[in-house]
Amino acid sequence: MTDAAAIETPIGTCRVLDADCELAEAVSEGRRPQAVRECVALEVTVATGAFAKLGASLPPGSIGLLVHSGLLMRRVGIDGRFGAELLGPGDVLRPWQDDAIEPTVLQLTIGWRVLEPARVMILDHRFARHLGSYPELAGPLFGRAVERARNLAINMAIVHQPRVDVRLHMLLWHLAERWGTVSSRGVRLPLRLTHSVLAELVAARRPTVTSALSDLARRDLLRQEDDGWLLAGARPGELVELAPARR
Repeated sequence: MTDAAAIETPIGTCRVLDADCELAEAVSEGRRPQAVRECVALEVTVATGAFAKLGASLPPGSIGLLVHSGLLMRRVGIDGRFGAELLGPGDVLRPWQDDAIEPTVLQLTIGWRVLEPARVMILDHRFARHLGSYPELAGPLFGRAVERARNLAINMAIVHQPRVDVRLHMLLWHLAERWGTVSSRGVRLPLRLTHSVLAELVAARRPTVTSALSDLARRDLLRQEDDGWLLAGARPGELVELAPARR
């Protein structure tokens, strides 16, 4: 992860419904081939690092940015203390809205960082016009925003757990609900999350996180691998109560 500004590189147009099968399923089978052809968007790659202006030049009426692949983090700070959320494939972003937040009594510090190189589809005003022909796409897109708010509420509940090892265990299983895959050895979470990033996500100090991860590994609950994490056993009972069925 570098401190340099992330570099945005256009890579051409993309068929959004080919890239996002869940959106495609919202359109009836008879109309789906035409919808796939018509619903196109510019796709860009974004290198790792911090960024602030991605999508800021989009014209009025644009929907936002739809993450195709990669991993991003949004940090919001007050008086040097930060909360963070992790965003990845399927999430809809509007980073430029942070610049439009009116000053309040709380002096907010907001920043975005690309943790793994990302491919992002730009749902601009041209894509938005197609929603008139395919209004059934509006519900799933709006649902992405609602789901993001739900995930933030779950993150808040996790951070309120008193023990850091419990927070980490719950967080990794929560992320696995979104992006994990089942293997013969357990549930694989293919996210290269450093101890520093995990510390941001669970509101703890990095040395404390390193110690807690070592304890979880000794208890055979997780293992850090080259391409992410391997989770073993059952997910925490508290998380079962918080999270509905996987999307």
